[in-house]
Amino acid sequence: MRRKFVALARGLVVSLALAVAVAGAVRPAVAIETAAHYAVLMDAETGAVLYEKEAHTQMAPASMSKLMTAVMMFEKLKDGTFTLDDKFHVSEKAWRMGGSKMWTEVGSDIRIGDLLHGIIVQSGNDACIVVAEGLAGTEEAFAEAMTKKAREIGLEHSTFANATGWPDPNQLMTAYDLALIARYIVTNFPDYFPIYSEREFTWSGIRQPNRNPLLGTYAGADGMKTGHTDESGYGLVATAKRQVPLSGSQGSVERRLIVVVNGLDSDNGRAAEARKLLDYGFRDFKAYSLFLSGQIIQDHPITVWNGTRGKLPISVRRDVNVFLTDAEREGMEVKLVHPSPIAAPVAYNDEVGELVIAIPGRKEMHVPVYAAVDVARAGFGMRVVDGLMHTFGAFAN
Repeated sequence: MRRKFVALARGLVVSLALAVAVAGAVRPAVAIETAAHYAVLMDAETGAVLYEKEAHTQMAPASMSKLMTAVMMFEKLKDGTFTLDDKFHVSEKAWRMGGSKMWTEVGSDIRIGDLLHGIIVQSGNDACIVVAEGLAGTEEAFAEAMTKKAREIGLEHSTFANATGWPDPNQLMTAYDLALIARYIVTNFPDYFPIYSEREFTWSGIRQPNRNPLLGTYAGADGMKTGHTDESGYGLVATAKRQVPLSGSQGSVERRLIVVVNGLDSDNGRAAEARKLLDYGFRDFKAYSLFLSGQIIQDHPITVWNGTRGKLPISVRRDVNVFLTDAEREGMEVKLVHPSPIAAPVAYNDEVGELVIAIPGRKEMHVPVYAAVDVARAGFGMRVVDGLMHTFGAFAN
């Protein structure tokens, strides 16, 4: 493994501190409580957790676990195994399934696109089993595949026994894992995510509304999934996006929040607690732009060994925005981490290190940095000089 040189980019830290400074005394973050037994508020872009309560405690997810069922289908659509117009057969098991239903007919063949609407909009247990059997042969094999996929994408505390969220001691998720799967869908399946915002779906002549209580009642709400059983109580995974002003500028940035609540005693309760947490996220966390895509990180080039130039300018390849309370902004620190020196040749857009953004009380953010120019390998004479300088410790950033 290459030896890593960790450079505290003091000039960068100072410039960021100036960029996010706001006149007046720093006030502490507003304390917030929720009646939900389990809750998470997450920034969708960065994955930062802005609020949590029993976030890593396993719980019965009820129909919120259908987010994972949908992901299994989305993956097969994305890789080309199936199309929305392909059809799956409705077995007697699927047809007989109780609880919320799409109202499939036994022996019929249904388009995958319609089945997804049945799962997402109508929360159809029958549609879930049709998809499970269509993808894995049996619901049991599908549940095993769900658990395996969950581990692959970072859901460390989720286990699945069925495709529907039907009560089972082995059907367990955490609020944090539900937020992660929601973020995974938003990020990886933009072609299918809009289904979550559809207000109703009609199948077999039966019109059913989307059960998400925030759609049409909360500004920016556009997904995702409700859940309810006697064991779990009332739960909701919801997302909302808004244009929010960038602090210290005339611009704005789109911001999406993900909220998870579970263990409430009514539909009104889950709606109210989700709104409260979303309001907190949009109101108390201000948006700051740290870097723009393609922006050269001034005064912090990386030393290059055996190259035609000795310093490599670096940049980021996406806008880097953070959302901070007034208290958090004071403790934010940015470090530049990279091998030192980097050996030529280096190609434009090669990943050469990362920015580590540390905000008190949160997981660190890691943002890759890239070579902003090509650096060719130097001639023999220059390489000899660089070798001597490297031997005697002349390279440093």
